[in-house]
Parts: sequence; C-alpha cells; structure tokens
Amino acid sequence: MKRISILWKITGLIFFILGFSLFLAGIVLIGNYISGKEEELKARSFVTAQTIAELPEVKEALEQGDGGLNEVIDRLRVINNANYIVVLNMDRIRLTHPVHDRIGTASEGADEGPAFAEHSYTSKAKGEIGTVMRAFVPVMNDAHEQIGVVLAGYKVPSFAEVLENLAFEIAITSGLSLLFGGWGAWILARQIKRQMFKLEPHEIARLLVERTETFNAMHEGVIAINTDENITIFNKKARSMMRIEGDVTGRSIRDVIPDTALPEILELDHGIYSKELTVHNLNILSNRVPIKVNGETIGAVAIFQDRTEVKKMAEELTGVRAFVNALRVQNHEYNNKLHTIAGLIQLGNYEKALQFVFQTTEEQDELIQFLSSHIKDESIAGLLLSKIRRGKELGIAVEIDRSSSFERFPPRIDNHDLVLIIGNLIENAFDSFQHGECSKPRIFVSLEQVSGQLILIVEDNGSGIREQDLPYIFDQGFSTKGGSERGIGLYMVRQLIHQANGSIQAESEEGAGTSFTVTFQMEEM
Repeated sequence: MKRISILWKITGLIFFILGFSLFLAGIVLIGNYISGKEEELKARSFVTAQTIAELPEVKEALEQGDGGLNEVIDRLRVINNANYIVVLNMDRIRLTHPVHDRIGTASEGADEGPAFAEHSYTSKAKGEIGTVMRAFVPVMNDAHEQIGVVLAGYKVPSFAEVLENLAFEIAITSGLSLLFGGWGAWILARQIKRQMFKLEPHEIARLLVERTETFNAMHEGVIAINTDENITIFNKKARSMMRIEGDVTGRSIRDVIPDTALPEILELDHGIYSKELTVHNLNILSNRVPIKVNGETIGAVAIFQDRTEVKKMAEELTGVRAFVNALRVQNHEYNNKLHTIAGLIQLGNYEKALQFVFQTTEEQDELIQFLSSHIKDESIAGLLLSKIRRGKELGIAVEIDRSSSFERFPPRIDNHDLVLIIGNLIENAFDSFQHGECSKPRIFVSLEQVSGQLILIVEDNGSGIREQDLPYIFDQGFSTKGGSERGIGLYMVRQLIHQANGSIQAESEEGAGTSFTVTFQMEEM
C-alpha cells in the first residue's frame, strides 16, 4: 500500500486542528453572544414593562376594568419590538395579550406571585415560542396602592437562529482562516520536512533502529551526551564495561559515571585522542570528540576500549617477540660457549674446558634460583632474565640487585603495567649506550618492597640526558633520539605510574649516566 507523505499528513493534521479550533471558538463565541443577548433583553424587557406600568391609560383601565386597553398595548408592543406585553389586574385576569382569545382569562404563571406583592423583577422561562426573558413590574395608583401587574417578554434567539443570522460573517471568517491557515500549514509542513532531511517517519524509525543496532554491535564502548550533559547513546559494550544495568538514556552522565571526563569536551570544544582514563577503577583508552552540526557543538561522544584487552593483545605480541629474541640471544650465547669449549678441547685443555662448563652452569642456575625465590611474579622474573641475556648480546652488563624482592602488586596496578614500566626503563638504558662510548657499559636494576612501598631503580652509565632536555623527557612525542615514532615509552610509563598514584624521578648527568626511581605506595591513599 502506498504511504502518504509526511508533508500531506502534517498539512491535514494542521487543517483538522485549525477547523476543530474554529468550531470550538464558534461555539464559545455564539454562547457568549447569546448570553450577552439575554442580558440585553432582560434590561429591555424591564424598561418596557416599567414604561407601560407608568402609563395613565394602563392605570385608568385597571381601576375601571376597561377592556379596550389591548389596542394601545399592541401598538406599544410593536414599537418596542416585544414579543408580548400582558397587563394583569389583581385577580390575575389578562386585560391584554397578543393572542386575543386569551384576553379576559386568568394567568397561571408559576413566577408571577412576587409581582402581586409589589416586587419588580425579571425571569427566564421556556414557553411555546421558546426561551423568553420576562420582566414583572407592579402598577401603582396615585394612592400608592397596587392595582395590577405589567408583564413584558422578549424571545431569546436560539443557537440555530444565531447561526442563521451570522451565517455570512461566519462563512467569511472561516473561509479566510482556513485559507491562510492552510497556506501556513503547507509552509510549516515543508519546513519540518526539510529539517527531517526529507525523510518519512518510517524511514526515520528504520534509521533509528539501524543506528541503535549498529552501536550495540560495536566492539568498542560508545557514550554520547548532549549539551545538557544528558546521555543520548550508551551501547551494550559500554554498559558491560562500566557494569551499568538497564537503559540510562536521558539521565545525566555525572550521575551514571561521575569521573567520565566527557563533559569537559563541551567546554574545550575540541577532541582528545588516545587518552588513558580511570573510570570506575577501570583503565580505558578513550577518544573523545565534540559533535558538531553546521559548526555548532550539540554534544560530545566518547569511543573507548578496555585496556585490559588491549594489553593482553600487546602482551601476546610482545611476548612472542620477546620469546623470539630470547631464543636468538640464547642461541648466540650457547654458540659462543660451545665454540669456547671446542677450542679448549682442541688445545688439549680438558680441565679448563670442564671448569668452564661448570662455571657457566653455576652462574645460570644461581641467577634463575635467585629470580625464582625473590621475584614472586613469573612475568617480571622472565622479563629481567630476558633483559640480562639481551644485555649480554649487546655487550652490556645488566645487574640485578641481590637485595631485590617482590611479593605483591600495589593497588591499581597489575603485572602487565609493571612489565611495561620496567621493560621501557631498561630499553631506554640500552639506548643510552648508542650515542657515546663507554668502556664498561652497565645497567643496574633494583626492585624492593620496604616500609609499605615498592621502589624500582634503573640506573645506567650511558650517555645521559642534557640538563635542558630533562624537564621534557616524559612529554608525549619528545625524544632525543629522533624519528617520528619516538617519544612514547616514557610518556606511557608516567601515565601508568600516575594512574596508580605513584611517582617517578629522573636524575641524569650528560656523559655520566641516568637514574630513574619509581615509588608506589603499597596501601591505597
């Protein structure tokens, strides 16, 4: 079935509303007109009755019982445009009446009683000719004695009669109203159509459903707010990551997630990309940008991923690379040792060859035993072992402080974060030997848990850092080594440390080496 365009629907709806409004307004206006007419006829009937009651002819006829008064009253009725004027004597006998057959008959009206007790008043009554406004005025003689009553009646026009009398005016008013109202309705409908991008309601509904399902199907969390900081989008992934139950659309973002940092985008009016945030004790990587329509900011949207998943993927990738590097270093190391042993055997130095084998085995076993007993996390122990072997390949001595110990992680940090911190600091130490010469390159690593603190120290005797560069080494993108992909490692290290409420200090002297000290509190502050 062909759908009716929204343009015609809106126009028809406005026409209906306009017509119905005119109908209601007409009823009210006609009702007010009739009510005003009643007040007018009430006053007119009273004036007419009072005027008739003061006529000498009326008083004389009532005192003498003369029945020739009807002709005079008929003329006065026509002049005053009254429907009827009735003169009653004190016996309630009609001396006048528009219907001549009723002259001389008694009146039995239920509302006439007070008039025969010298009361003047008006009443509204329904009779044969319709609703009538009637006035009752007593007739008094010269001795101030009541001798009769004058009754004047004016018919109130009915609703149909008013419509008939005002038919032309109503037709002109309604026609002009509908004409200009229809023209305005058409313009309004076209404007609404343009604002809806010329889409029909069923098309908008389909787009809304498709948009909602698309957001819910995304692997990333998506949260959007308007300028009032109320939530407009909160997809399933976001609810899962934030542990939010139910639909929160329309609620304030500050009530749902107090530390989301999304409202600040409305103030900054520019995007923030690849920002690590802590929300509900979750570390997330967030891209937050303002939503603009025709250059005006109408809201903000955040698209983010749980860093746990990202770090697991990174750990798998870097783990594979570290494993390959470790195998390559180990293979290179054992090849060198095998060549040494083979050379000693060829020279006939069998005892030295055997001594070399025992010494190498003892050193390896001692290092592995130390790391296993003092470092209670396999990832960190494995990292330190791989860095020692990496240092041997590069000709750099990596020394582990034999007083080092590690039992548990500080609050708000895990093994992925600590591996990243230690690994980056040692890699920076390796890089420090690329620019300069050192006769005995050495890297010293200490990891201790003492007095409620976890203290990590990484020292080297490499090329050091210039004094003017030292304040900027933790800034994103800053590097003394050159290259477009540099300046990320130390920035990430500082971000992770600050998120765990830790601190990092760097001391360096150009040409003498660099020392990094990282401190974590073991209890939540």
